[in-house]
Amino acid sequence: MTELSPAATAAAAGTTGFKAPGTTPAKTPRGYTPGLAAVNFGVYLALLTPVMVSMAFKIQHISETPEQATGSLGLVMGVGALFALIANPLAGRLSDRTTSRFGMRRPWILGGALVGLGGFALIGVAQSVWVVLIAWCLVQAAMNAVLAAANATLPDQVPTQSRGKVSGIIGITTPIGILTGSFLVTLLSDDFARFVVPAVISTVLAALFVLVLKDRRLTVKPERFTVGQFFGSFVFNPVKHPDFGWTWLTKFLVMFGYAGIATFLPFYLTEKFELDEQAAISTILIANLASMAAMMISAPIGGILSDKIGKRRPFVAVAGVVMVAGLVLLAFAPDITTLIIAQAIIGFGAGSFMSVDLALATQVLPNPDDVAKDLGVLNIANALPQSIAPAIAPAIIAFGATTALGGYTTYYLFGALVALAGAVLVYRIKGVK
Repeated sequence: MTELSPAATAAAAGTTGFKAPGTTPAKTPRGYTPGLAAVNFGVYLALLTPVMVSMAFKIQHISETPEQATGSLGLVMGVGALFALIANPLAGRLSDRTTSRFGMRRPWILGGALVGLGGFALIGVAQSVWVVLIAWCLVQAAMNAVLAAANATLPDQVPTQSRGKVSGIIGITTPIGILTGSFLVTLLSDDFARFVVPAVISTVLAALFVLVLKDRRLTVKPERFTVGQFFGSFVFNPVKHPDFGWTWLTKFLVMFGYAGIATFLPFYLTEKFELDEQAAISTILIANLASMAAMMISAPIGGILSDKIGKRRPFVAVAGVVMVAGLVLLAFAPDITTLIIAQAIIGFGAGSFMSVDLALATQVLPNPDDVAKDLGVLNIANALPQSIAPAIAPAIIAFGATTALGGYTTYYLFGALVALAGAVLVYRIKGVK
């Protein structure tokens, strides 16, 4: 793919400041990287604070029994993640076709953030699991639209040789979002504030990113969006594009092992270690601090080293194995200190995996003119485990409770085995070292 100078790019686009489809920039625009990191931080802050802490306690507050709370949490998280699965690639595909004078991605970023804010407010005041479920589905759809459109700007704005560094910086936003959310929950005593305050921050950051983004703009109206294209937003041909297929499967398996941990950690702490709600929240904050510190070390190092060495697969594989080790330690944790150490190990592996995995993914995309759609399809591998893992967790935990291992130990060991498979299969990708 030929790199163009800023002047040539503007001329090709026909509008100064907007990039022509299918071109790679010679230089990353000033302010783009911190802006993209900020919007990712905002999305993860808003979405992962409920996943990590507040949703479990919200469900617990409106449930009659612990068993009912476990089942309801699995239902809400599982169905909500299905909406994320659908919304991310669909919004990405639609943003590829958006002809707004404000650009291709900006309307989706700001619009999604505003809709998500309304959904979070509804969850905060809900007194029924069904209302929470409906609102969470709305939130997942809206915030994943933000994520799809924002991250689709990466190939538009960043040269190939710099994407590992940028994606490494973006990778740091996940643990920072988790830690910030955990800290906010310790300061906020009611459910409404726990959901709305992170969402307000997310909306502000999305608005700021929209202001600084020099978005691509389509000057030619695309063909009519057909039913076939709609369903095509969620699929790809793994035979025609095997590297993309193996990248998808690797991400799915590793994220399956990672996805269910945070959702049920509050119940793990209150049931196995007999902590009350405030003590559990404080413990989660400490565990997330340890995880964030580890991720902040591994994410940029993994991205930068993979750029320098010119290899992606070894970093993804090693990161997956490190996560597996942390999951096994978490499964058998005899005390809170061990649990925190396990979370740090998982975070160290996850930081490197998420940063290098994104850089690897941008090198195996099937179509440079459908970047957002293809990244959205890839994000299904991110979202689908977040649907399947919570949905099957109650059954695995219940089964494990009848064995000598125990419910949560069985669940975390199952996740470790799935993640290990992902770490091994990354070497089926042949087009990237």
